[in-house]
Amino acid sequence: MAPKAATQKAVAAKKAVVKGVHGKKVTKVRTSATFHRPKTLRLPRAPKYQRKSIAHAPRLDKYKVIVGPYSNESTMKKLEDDNTIVFIVDIKANKRHIKDAIKGLYNAEVSKVTTLITPTGQKKAYIKLSSESETLDVANRAGFI
Repeated sequence: MAPKAATQKAVAAKKAVVKGVHGKKVTKVRTSATFHRPKTLRLPRAPKYQRKSIAHAPRLDKYKVIVGPYSNESTMKKLEDDNTIVFIVDIKANKRHIKDAIKGLYNAEVSKVTTLITPTGQKKAYIKLSSESETLDVANRAGFI
């Protein structure tokens, strides 16, 4: 290295030492009136033991969904004319639960499920089956006839 370059380098180093590295103070301009704390490290949970010893059993299986058949004169007329069976079902069961329960218990193809909640607080399900002969068979197995 030439002597002039070395002295220039030394002078630059001296200036840097005298001035310091914190020469400029930069202030951040805040554009929001509210202050949000910064996001920090959040580690995933690593429990030492299970909080539950066994998994919970299904709350609504096919036997809990269907409470029982609902039978009176108007439902018998629906059974004969419209291929529709009426059941009292669990209040928490939805139409998919009801359809799967009928398929599982009575091996019947369901085309439509309509539900309503009665003034007594029970849920009633009108289940329209696909074929005529199957309806009487399912009604017999369910205990309508």
